[in-house]
Amino acid sequence: MTTILIATRNAHKVGEIRAILGDGFNFLTLADFVGSPNVVEDANTFEGNARKKAEDIARWLGQTEEAMRNMQVQYILADDSGLEVDALDGAPGVNSARYAALDAGTPGNSSDADNNAKLLRVLADVPGPRRSARFRCVIALSEATKGGSALETHIFQGACEGRIGFELQGRDGFGYDPLFYPQGSEKSFAILPRAIKNEISHRGQALGRLKQFFKQRARQ
Repeated sequence: MTTILIATRNAHKVGEIRAILGDGFNFLTLADFVGSPNVVEDANTFEGNARKKAEDIARWLGQTEEAMRNMQVQYILADDSGLEVDALDGAPGVNSARYAALDAGTPGNSSDADNNAKLLRVLADVPGPRRSARFRCVIALSEATKGGSALETHIFQGACEGRIGFELQGRDGFGYDPLFYPQGSEKSFAILPRAIKNEISHRGQALGRLKQFFKQRARQ
């Protein structure tokens, strides 16, 4: 069975990835590795951040022989995703998780509640036709190698078009899900059944392409 280390401590994100990829994989997270580094996401693109996380963790893991031997990790998967609002010239973008914290100049991520409150505030005077937006996801998959050298990283992308609502709808999901309505739907991501969300979401699309990658490898 293929063992994948998901390079995050975000339980919500891990849950979605596991649900979408399904059986046939053994999943680990950074919570399974004491001393794993916190990678600073300072790239100006989703791909840059995803690639950096995957490759930095792969290098660290490759240099930690005991972890490699005990866990038998074959791949490191890193996800960077966020919300792009057209009326805000693509913001919050790569700053989606720390959108509200930017105002205070504090390090680290903001709470979902604070991020959603800020988004509603800055879009308060923007009418419905101009509230178009999309969720974007980039997944980087690095192969674990002893010593962390000669890393090969594969990139998979997905995007889900939609719009931003005028108030929070639903309590499921996480992040901006209660404000995001996928194209053609009157229900937010926080209302839609998880199976439907996972099928059409930005992360679902990127992971679908990753699954095809593994299927092709299995046939080789």
